[in-house]
Amino acid sequence: MPYSFYEDDHTAFRRTVRSLVERSVTPHLEEWEEARLIDRSVWKAAAAAGVLGLRVPERFGGAGAGDYRFRCVIQEELAEVGAAALASGFSINEDIVASYLVGFGTDEQQERWLPGMAAGEAVASIAMTEPGGGSDLRGIRTTARREGTDWVLNGAETFITSGSSSDLVIVAARTGEAAGRSRLSLFLVPSTAPGFQRGRKLRKLGLHAQDTAELYFDDVRLPPEALLGEEGAGFGQLTAQLPLERLSIAWRAVVAAEAAVRWTVTYTRERRVFGRRLADFQNTRFRLAELTTEVEVTRGYLERCVLDLNEGTLDAVTGAKAKWWATELQNRVVAACLQLHGGYGYMDEYRISRAYADARVQTLVGGTTEIMKEIIGRDLAGPKPGGDT
Repeated sequence: MPYSFYEDDHTAFRRTVRSLVERSVTPHLEEWEEARLIDRSVWKAAAAAGVLGLRVPERFGGAGAGDYRFRCVIQEELAEVGAAALASGFSINEDIVASYLVGFGTDEQQERWLPGMAAGEAVASIAMTEPGGGSDLRGIRTTARREGTDWVLNGAETFITSGSSSDLVIVAARTGEAAGRSRLSLFLVPSTAPGFQRGRKLRKLGLHAQDTAELYFDDVRLPPEALLGEEGAGFGQLTAQLPLERLSIAWRAVVAAEAAVRWTVTYTRERRVFGRRLADFQNTRFRLAELTTEVEVTRGYLERCVLDLNEGTLDAVTGAKAKWWATELQNRVVAACLQLHGGYGYMDEYRISRAYADARVQTLVGGTTEIMKEIIGRDLAGPKPGGDT
């Protein structure tokens, strides 16, 4: 029996997602790019179609679906139309913030935030990148100190996806030290909290429709129930969620690469050069053969990772492998596809141009390629002498 990654339920779900994309996404891509902001109406439309809140328990208005393949379908359909910015925003909401709330939130915290997220009424983001900090979570300088029973938050974060429009931000902050290392804790910070300030909306190379901003916290007073999970457990919570976060980025990468190859095959069949179709030149056929093979081999690895995630066995090292390889592949493939488009590939009216710019951030977000290799390398090297890791 041939291997099939998807089942009948996923096929039926794809029809729903495709209808949503045709109705509520594709017609608005240009205006979102120009406005550098995705209209909130698409979040509500996605929720009404059952495309949001997949990981949210049913009692909070979600689907309660633990099968990540449904999220894979969504990312494929968004990639096909070049909606990378929306795919990124949905991933932050669904794969990251919702997962943190489901995994570590109290009943009260879940009741407050998950219904709105599942309904498309609340957009969420996560803040754990600081100016000058990059991928170094242990170097976070944002602090939260106790003042009576409350917490007082101070600091700044940057490169925050949905930063200028989110209603909720999960913030990583230092809450002391232990054994010479910072103790991190996570806090649920509503955008309406006094002292919460949004900085400038950042202008970027790609993902123009995705609002990315700086955030500032100036004596933001938070009640005790704003603490997500246990005090000092933040680093462990972040680490526990990284396999899913990095697989999410990797899957967006491979489906974007697949879409770019499909667009390019269509283009080369139609484009005529020196009286022949571009696809009739051996160089074109060989290049497309290489790209198709690389993408299919990578997809096979990622499909195994998705199934491992569903079974709860995906580990951080495998997630790091998937993330660096798939995102580097995406950049290589999209660049090659743009080259095959010739001068037209440089024009914004061709999707490959936007895909080229959108792809570049993929090797940076969620931990750079170099950080991924360091994680894998440390695992291969084993413990240092004396038992230190």
